[in-house]
Amino acid sequence: MSDSNRRQTQLKIGIALSAAMAIIVGFILLRDFLTLESLAKQEMQLRDFQQRHPALTYGLAFAFYTTVTGLSLPGATGLTLTYGWFFGLVRGVVLVSIASTAGATLAFLMSRFLFRSSIQSRFGKRLGYFNEMLARDGPFYLFSLRLIPAVPFFVVNAVMGLMPISALTFWWVSQLGMFPATGVYVYAGATVPSLRTLADEGIRSVFSAGQLSRLLIAFALLGILPLLVRWGLRHFGKGLLTESIAKSDSGRSISRQP
Repeated sequence: MSDSNRRQTQLKIGIALSAAMAIIVGFILLRDFLTLESLAKQEMQLRDFQQRHPALTYGLAFAFYTTVTGLSLPGATGLTLTYGWFFGLVRGVVLVSIASTAGATLAFLMSRFLFRSSIQSRFGKRLGYFNEMLARDGPFYLFSLRLIPAVPFFVVNAVMGLMPISALTFWWVSQLGMFPATGVYVYAGATVPSLRTLADEGIRSVFSAGQLSRLLIAFALLGILPLLVRWGLRHFGKGLLTESIAKSDSGRSISRQP
């Protein structure tokens, strides 16, 4: 092993250990703090701090949300509801949307740096078709995964980091794909009068069980739609193109006849 490869391996081990330590510490320290019940007890203190330090509040809120999502720590849902109550609908959506995408991209880049080369070198031949498919249709699959609630976001971040999709594409597709769910949860938080209501009833204080089910189904259908369109264009578009070319060639042949 060359010196550069050895240094890179040592760097990866150092980053992996640091990330693992941060995740463990985050789970221990934030496991109880990020619950709606805990945040509701600090409702007055949070409002008081916002009034005294408005600019600092936004900066800390952005950094905190990015860290939680980037390290895949628990509590992102409760944090989204809290931000909606704390900042209001418009500012909350903007803040959560940008911070969540920044955190997801951080997790994506970490997964890519730490694991992609070893995974691809070991399983590259087996992943050949999969890599080709994602290189061609990666944005469509990523958009669908972002909209389907059954797939945890941290799994999407980690897996996509191993695949041939650029960081820029991952960022803007994630921004679009996560926006609908972000809007729903921030709206729920912005609608309730207090964190105590959210702690007691959660998002059901705004949406009934039936409404939530319909929203989840709508997100899933919206996520599947781009793949269906892509599949239709690939399979039926070729036939239409071939038929059009054949008619064009036939027309030219008839026009050349004396």
